[in-house]
Amino acid sequence: MQAVGESVAKPLEYYDNNVGGLLTVLKCTRAAGVKRFVFSSSATVYGSGAAPFTEASLTGVVRAHAGGGDSRYSSPHVHRPPPTTRAQGVLSPYGQTKVMAEQILRDVAHADSSMGIVLLRYFNPVGAHPSGTIGEDPAGVPNNLLPYIQRVASGRLPQLTVHGSDYPTPDGTAQRDYIHVCDLAAGHLSALQWLARRPAGGALGVFNLGTGVKYSVLDVVTAFERASGRTVPYVVGPRRTGDAAAVWADPSYAATELGWRATRSLDDMCADAWRWVEHNPHGYGPAATT
Repeated sequence: MQAVGESVAKPLEYYDNNVGGLLTVLKCTRAAGVKRFVFSSSATVYGSGAAPFTEASLTGVVRAHAGGGDSRYSSPHVHRPPPTTRAQGVLSPYGQTKVMAEQILRDVAHADSSMGIVLLRYFNPVGAHPSGTIGEDPAGVPNNLLPYIQRVASGRLPQLTVHGSDYPTPDGTAQRDYIHVCDLAAGHLSALQWLARRPAGGALGVFNLGTGVKYSVLDVVTAFERASGRTVPYVVGPRRTGDAAAVWADPSYAATELGWRATRSLDDMCADAWRWVEHNPHGYGPAATT
């Protein structure tokens, strides 16, 4: 599992995995003649700009190709390219790896006009499959909010630390756009179908996958308590380096172009996550530990 806060402490590992790993995959796909590529990007590419973010919001992209501009940006095959000016404050190495990865894929698309590439900018995926058979069980202590809450509610961890209560939000805690993992999976299918409608290639699509609704940390705690019937004790700690105050999507372009919309609520996300915990109280396998 990857996390913004951890990337600040382990930048080399994140650059190696996210940038080096992408280069390896792209070399393999080139050797295999793959012409369709869907990439898991992130809302962290928007940095500290003003939400809600559209696909045309500033990102960390800093350059155009030689010759004073990138001709792809005026092509009818390119969908929602970001501006070529840099966003102020990409806040973490994790976010910067996604900025770099997007630029690599733009360069690949520029070099090979037969390639079809989609960049999916995830907001905050959470939840589990409604069957309770597939869920999230990070190795070690979780870095992300919902799996941490799951372990506190199930008694595997004593309490949650809320990182910051002085943000300029209604309750002082950071706000995010949480999206159910099943809605996210449906977004990938829609992206593949979008590429399939372009058999000649030459397409570069950029899409937000989010709900357009922002919830605070304490909103998520309350929703999980409602879903589980358990109390989630917490303490307030200092802000975490790399965290923005409020990040949420404008998902309207994905609705128009992909025909995709998130349909599941925060209560659905928490209910499905708790169902997985009930079916798997020790995570995956009897030897699973915190």
